[in-house]
Amino acid sequence: MTYQEKKSIVSLFSAIFIFISFCLYMYPQLPEGASNTPETLRYWGFFVISLTVVSIIAHIVISIVFNILFNITTKEKVPTFEDELDKLIDLKANRISFIVFILGFIIAMGTLVLNQGLQLMFIILIISGFTSDVIGSISKLYYYRRGV
Repeated sequence: MTYQEKKSIVSLFSAIFIFISFCLYMYPQLPEGASNTPETLRYWGFFVISLTVVSIIAHIVISIVFNILFNITTKEKVPTFEDELDKLIDLKANRISFIVFILGFIIAMGTLVLNQGLQLMFIILIISGFTSDVIGSISKLYYYRRGV
């Protein structure tokens, strides 16, 4: 298995772990009662912003740890360059990831049009962000295994 495939697998599992851990941490703090109160909206805003920050920091830390462990276990240096295939795979995976997120964003805005409430909109946005991250990692793994 190549470095890029291993990195994609680590990225996939870390995205799932980070999201589930954060949701389990934040769920008990969900305010009781109506979904359109300022307290509930503040909760969802904090949820989205803090999930973004925590996810970015955790991905950076996990990437650094992965590179160190890869170097120690395989006695190989981490590739410091990307060839055209790597760039093409990254672009294709990012395109798929962005499409998934945009579809989720449109669905989330559609819930507002249908007057379904802000809480559902936030849940759909969060799930679409998570899904786009997972699908992006799966796409990279697929393209590295099967080719472009």
